[in-house]
Amino acid sequence: QVQLVESGGGSVQAGGSLRLSCAASGYIYSSYCMGWFRQAPGKEREGVAAIDSDGSTSYADSVKGRFTISQDNANDILYLQMNSLKPEDTAMYYCAADLWECTVVAGNGPRDNWWGQGTQVTVSS
Repeated sequence: QVQLVESGGGSVQAGGSLRLSCAASGYIYSSYCMGWFRQAPGKEREGVAAIDSDGSTSYADSVKGRFTISQDNANDILYLQMNSLKPEDTAMYYCAADLWECTVVAGNGPRDNWWGQGTQVTVSS
């Protein structure tokens, strides 16, 4: 079983930055693909970024150049550095472990439904 706990969300003005963290515990293997997803009110959950065990990354077009996904394998922590935030980035952000595809594509998600509880990000204009 895997437990994921996100932190670091909050309210910022447009142009600001936040860093989300996701602490993983349980049977986390370094070979797992990890990812960040988000869901805005009234919208479907969408992929934001993914990182493979070799460090390769994938991003949604809407966040490329602004967000950076990284991981601390020694401590099983996943990060999402978010810069130049926009009001349209407002959403609940979730981390997920062991994705079907280690890329940002529609319909992707964790094989065994390993989701965190989410952390809210609100960006005001």
